[in-house]
Amino acid sequence: MADAKPVAILAMDVTARTGTIYPPEFAGEMKGREKRALGDAFGLSQFGVNLTVLKPGAWSSHRHWHAVEDEFIYVISGEITLVDDAGEHLLTPGMCAGFKAGVPNGHCLKNLSSQDATYLEVGTRSMVEKSNYPDIDMAGEKTEASGGKFVLTRKDGTPF
Repeated sequence: MADAKPVAILAMDVTARTGTIYPPEFAGEMKGREKRALGDAFGLSQFGVNLTVLKPGAWSSHRHWHAVEDEFIYVISGEITLVDDAGEHLLTPGMCAGFKAGVPNGHCLKNLSSQDATYLEVGTRSMVEKSNYPDIDMAGEKTEASGGKFVLTRKDGTPF
């Protein structure tokens, strides 16, 4: 069968994505972020699973929250600073955090340490979604017309 997916893999064998869909003016903080789309390796469609490494100084994203999609992270190694509406929270190996869809609590992860930090990220995959960025002039939207891929614009809807 040509569509056969593996039963088990080594996570680090999945090619890391190092870029971002953010426009250049907002992309700098993501330099040093490596995401391995583990769920894609198995053809998962209902939720995404990423193994993410943040090099020292790298961010996961800009602070954001989702209207439709839940998010969950589990810290595997290193120290990660979770930044949300309540401030900064240090996360260490074995700690986890979750972000319920529709709750307007902008959040992101930053590696403020001098060592790599690794975490597992799990989230809903919805064909239609809106992401909100409280600190920057950016909004994201997924529609069926976009094939379920985020299109980023300024908050007033103008393109970058």
